[in-house]
Amino acid sequence: MKFDYAIFDLDGTLVDSVEDLANAVNYGLQQMHLPIHPVEKYYHFVGNGVPKLCQSALPNNATPEQLEQLLTIFNTYYMTHCLECTHPYNGIVDVLKQMQCSGIGLAVASNKTTDFSKKIVTHLFGENLFSQILGGNESRPKKPSPEIIYEIIKKSGIDSSQVVMIGDSDVDIITAKNAGIPSIGCVWGFRGREELENAGADFLAETPADLLEIIL
Repeated sequence: MKFDYAIFDLDGTLVDSVEDLANAVNYGLQQMHLPIHPVEKYYHFVGNGVPKLCQSALPNNATPEQLEQLLTIFNTYYMTHCLECTHPYNGIVDVLKQMQCSGIGLAVASNKTTDFSKKIVTHLFGENLFSQILGGNESRPKKPSPEIIYEIIKKSGIDSSQVVMIGDSDVDIITAKNAGIPSIGCVWGFRGREELENAGADFLAETPADLLEIIL
């Protein structure tokens, strides 16, 4: 199957960002004199946007006011520190460039806030690889709602039958299903093969290079 447009999740798909995310949340928890978590815990906290991330890290008896406090601390800290440890996965930059050279349109669809998403993507991948970088905002529901996919497809002007969604979690696979497009699960990401298979990914990629075989 040949696709003309590839929509990528960000965290756990294009970049390994879990350490910076964990550090930012743990910093906030420390400021609030609450227990912190090991980085490994955050692999299962991320994927549904910053409010869910912070909510997952708080104690079960946390108040709405504490959630708002942690969100405020996180947003301020993360904007300054979001690129300290975050890096592209090995081989992904070359794969993206080969896709672009082959005429494949590229976009990012993340539940991470738009400002954070654009800062990370443009810093690590430049300003010319992705035609669209969409993050979470208050005007549309987060993935697995298909709204972010619909918005990208509408702006690109391409037929949805030529579009594929690429991500590392069940959220991304379910988003693709909800949008009526195929999906590729990235085994190298935060969640692993089992979650992607159980979610019903149409294809699995063990490495970034596998994406080229599937898409081209």
